[in-house]
Amino acid sequence: MATILIIEDEPSILLGLENALLAQGYDILIARNGKLGLQHALSGQFDLIILDIMLPEMNGFEVLKQFRRQNIYTPVIILTAKGREQDKLKGFSRGADDYITKPFSIKELKARIQAILKRNQLSKPIGAHITIEGILFDFKAMRAQKDGVPVDFTTRELELLKYLVKHQGELISRDHLLEKV
Repeated sequence: MATILIIEDEPSILLGLENALLAQGYDILIARNGKLGLQHALSGQFDLIILDIMLPEMNGFEVLKQFRRQNIYTPVIILTAKGREQDKLKGFSRGADDYITKPFSIKELKARIQAILKRNQLSKPIGAHITIEGILFDFKAMRAQKDGVPVDFTTRELELLKYLVKHQGELISRDHLLEKV
């Protein structure tokens, strides 16, 4: 399941978010100030970041600006009490993917998280080449070779492998595979 970084300093909101997202099966890491949140975000090990704006040590706008400057493109949902249009525009101009104002609906937040994660997964590029057990698979040319010698795979087998590589770590049903490949 996805790993989510929550950068939030309000204990009651943190508790609610943590309980709701853990119940959904997400892995959670919490940072209670902007500096720590930035350090965690720069590790790039998250599928999504939920970011408050009014944080101690470094505000959320600055956190977002800093890790976008470092070419970290993890999706970010800003979750804040700052609901003015100029704040929303500032958030989007700094690289936010979504902006939700407090108070908020946990159901709506979960739906937005799922939509962003799904969209991010679908757009995840896989390399044109991958090597498995010494066999080089070229998905662009749809062929395979080992030590320069062609290895016979059908186009369907290569499409199946490409799909499985792209969705690595996910549980995929037989019916889903039949539909997609």
